[in-house]
Amino acid sequence: MDRRSFITALGLAPFASPLFGPSLRANPQSTGPRGKAEHCIFIWLGGGMSHVDTFDPKALGDNKATKKVAGSLYPSIETSVPGVRICEHLPRTARLMEHVTAVRSANHKVIDEHAFATNLVHTGRMISGNAVYPSIGSIIAHRRGAADPSVPAYMLIGYPNVSRGPGFLGIKDGYIYLVDTETGPNGFTTPADVLPQQKDSRLELLGALGGRVPEGSVLAEYAEAQKEAFRLAGPGFMRHFDLKQEAPEVRASYGGEFGQRCLLARRLVQGGVRFVEVSHNLNFINGAGWDVHNDGINNQHVLIRELDNALAGLIDDLKRTGMLDKTLIVIGTEFGRPPEFDAKGGRGHQGTAFSMVLAGGGLKHCGAYGVTDDLAKKVLENPVSIPDFHATILAALQVDTTSDLMAASRPVPVTDGGTPIQALF
Repeated sequence: MDRRSFITALGLAPFASPLFGPSLRANPQSTGPRGKAEHCIFIWLGGGMSHVDTFDPKALGDNKATKKVAGSLYPSIETSVPGVRICEHLPRTARLMEHVTAVRSANHKVIDEHAFATNLVHTGRMISGNAVYPSIGSIIAHRRGAADPSVPAYMLIGYPNVSRGPGFLGIKDGYIYLVDTETGPNGFTTPADVLPQQKDSRLELLGALGGRVPEGSVLAEYAEAQKEAFRLAGPGFMRHFDLKQEAPEVRASYGGEFGQRCLLARRLVQGGVRFVEVSHNLNFINGAGWDVHNDGINNQHVLIRELDNALAGLIDDLKRTGMLDKTLIVIGTEFGRPPEFDAKGGRGHQGTAFSMVLAGGGLKHCGAYGVTDDLAKKVLENPVSIPDFHATILAALQVDTTSDLMAASRPVPVTDGGTPIQALF
């Protein structure tokens, strides 16, 4: 048995010990595809977007009949890509599908539970022992850094949790988050009654009180984070959050509150932020979010229309500013929904086949990639695992997908065996 087979048999491949020499996946001369994107805007549809009601429409079903009929809830429409149809509530996106690829063959085998699936789609890995894996945003921040050193590499517009965090990479590759698009991150604006010289004096005092902390300790990480926060505080960084600087017609093109989040994301990447995650529907405008069980499905169309306005507004705006080829837009969700309806006409959870979306980023878009069966329950052609989807994002962002991350002294492959979708490069 050779060394590779021995390590694999022991289940140690992801954490190959330095005793076994250099990483087995290290490949400085990577032959994989490499894109040209510089930034990523990752739109998160928490709850589980119904692919059969959005980007992978099938024959119409009926959720109101006494004997319910499985299928799509809404009629489909043609798009700018011949042969590719999407839901009627996505009309603006339909006209821009030459810049979009709906990956219809995404799938995973994790239990169809929100927390597990959310963690998987963000980190590309199952939870394993006490290992805390980094999110896709943190990996890109770690590998690429900020495009402009005056801004952070990774920002989250939404609520933070461990699935979106840096894991073993450490706090330096974490995110700065905000919920309110109008004010920016809390604590980054110096109070008006604090003069610049007072601020400088306080920083000096804080530095003197901090003392020396052990290198690599939690205290050292905290001190580094505090230093970064002070660096970013002030008008240079905070000016990116002033949406009033945008023309009224541009703001209107994005739609409502969620659209304004996407506009802010565009401003942030234009300012040099490498990766921005934008959460959709934090305020549950339809009463249930994308988790459309039972009566929650009744106003699902409101969510889809809001997504349509924001996505189309973002694509148009990135085209207008010459940034579309350099900015990869990703729509992620933890799983899809089955074509069958529950007792009250809603849908359950389905991870065996669902859709996630890529747009811009210099990829060779085709409208749709992958094929599912007549009810969108099973992948028939070109299956895309979550590691494959991660590898595609990383390759588009010019990250070597055959390289390793380091967890202390252990090499960890940057994806869990993922392969980029070659047809998009």
